[in-house]
Order: sequence, then C-alpha cells, then structure tokens
Amino acid sequence: MGKTIYLKTDEEIELIRESCLLVSKTIAETAKHIKEGISTIKLDKIAEEYIRDNDAKPAFKGYRREDKIFDYTLCVSVNEQVVHGMPGSYVLKNGDVVSVDCGVLKNGFYGDSAYTFAVGEISEEVKQLLRVTKESLYKGIENAMAGKRVGDISHAVQEHINKYGYGIVRELVGHGIGKSLHEAPEIPNFGKRGSGVKIEEGLVIAIEPMITLGKRDVKTEKDGWTVAATDKKPSAHFEHTIAVKKNKADILTTFEYIEQEVKQKQTRSDQVISNQ
Repeated sequence: MGKTIYLKTDEEIELIRESCLLVSKTIAETAKHIKEGISTIKLDKIAEEYIRDNDAKPAFKGYRREDKIFDYTLCVSVNEQVVHGMPGSYVLKNGDVVSVDCGVLKNGFYGDSAYTFAVGEISEEVKQLLRVTKESLYKGIENAMAGKRVGDISHAVQEHINKYGYGIVRELVGHGIGKSLHEAPEIPNFGKRGSGVKIEEGLVIAIEPMITLGKRDVKTEKDGWTVAATDKKPSAHFEHTIAVKKNKADILTTFEYIEQEVKQKQTRSDQVISNQ
C-alpha cells in the first residue's frame, strides 16, 4: 500500500459502485448456501462462478503478498478466525459464525465488502458481538465526511466497541480502494479524534471493523494467511466500501441483498419448525 492518496471523480465513483454492487450480490448469492453441512471451498466456487458470470474477476484470486499467493475468490473465516481464512474442506456446523469477505475487479475498478453470518443457532453472547460490530461500522461511516480526519472514523469505531469490552484487532486495518485493491490511506479501527489524514471529497475507502469476543491478540496460522484470535474466542468482521461526499458518506456496497436472503432463510426455517 503506497502513500499517495487518489481522489476519485464522480465518473470513477460510479464505476466503483458497479463493482461494489456485484460484490454485494455475490455475498448474497453465497448466503443462500451458508448452512450446516456445506464446505467452505464449495462457497468459494459458488462465488467465483457468480462473479465470472457477471463479466468480472475475483479480486482476491492470485493476490500476492511477498512470496505467498492467495488462490481463492473468498476469504472465509470461521469462529476465532478473524480474516483471510482460506476456503477448504472445513464443513460448517450449527453454532459457527463465518465471515465472508469478497472483492471484485470490474471495468478497471475494485469493490470490497464483508459480512459475518450465523450458522444455525448461535449464543446470545455471539449474536451481540455480531450486532455491535456491524453497528460500529456505521458509526465509523457517519464520520467519513469531508473536513474530518481518519482518526475520527477510527475513534468512532473504537468508542462503540469499548462500551462492550470487546477486542479490537490492531494489526489489520481498512484501506483506500480504486484501481488498486489496497490504496492509501490506512483506516484503523482505533485512534484519536482529529488525528490522521484529512478526509476530502472523492476519497474512496473500505471501512472494516475486525472485532473479537475476548482479547484482541491475534496470530497468523501456518497457512500464512489466516489471522485468528489467540484465545480461540469468536470474532466478527463487517466491511463497506464508501465514497466521501461533501456532507456525508455514500455507501457503495450494500447489505440489503444479503439481509433479504438471511431473512428469507430464517422464515423458511421457522415454517419447517411450525409444520413439524
């Protein structure tokens, strides 16, 4: 990630919006299949097929970091895995939580989003973790407006999370996005009001709180990618790509399709139970 910040024109923001819309729909398509008994690699294949059928490329597939190449469409991170989970043979089970992080490249611009799902029935404690983490994302977005600073976004996330005593992962941050998947500036989930880079109109960033139920300490697993909480407690991850406008943030990704699918699945499940 370089230090140069690239502000986008209105035309470029609309192209990024197209990529972001496809990311959102891809995660929603994946959500249809998130259930007990499905492997994480199967979810990855579903997402890749959907992206390519819509004339775009998976942004993460082939992503290189030093000598390591990520060869999957999704990052699928289960339970204590915070981010960058590698899809594989793991089969989802009742009580799991799973973060699905997706990026696409379309028309020369990237989009990026993430959503954490419950598999079957999860505890009230973990439900609250997911709810609060998503709330903190929107608290950050409320502060992404011209004239403020990155620290205002970071502080808003941290202030909300601190009320509940959860861990805020510090080794990983949000980021600028556009013609590159990761651009300047970095967007931490902790910080001081009024600090950091000044936010200007045309800035496009991905804000992504990564929050743990227990301590904030994480480690990278043997695969070289997966980042997991060292105390093995569940984590949550939500992400939106947003564009800074004069008086507010324009959210380019959307959870609408995802949450429609989650609601429909819950309705079908309730009907099955009531018919038994």
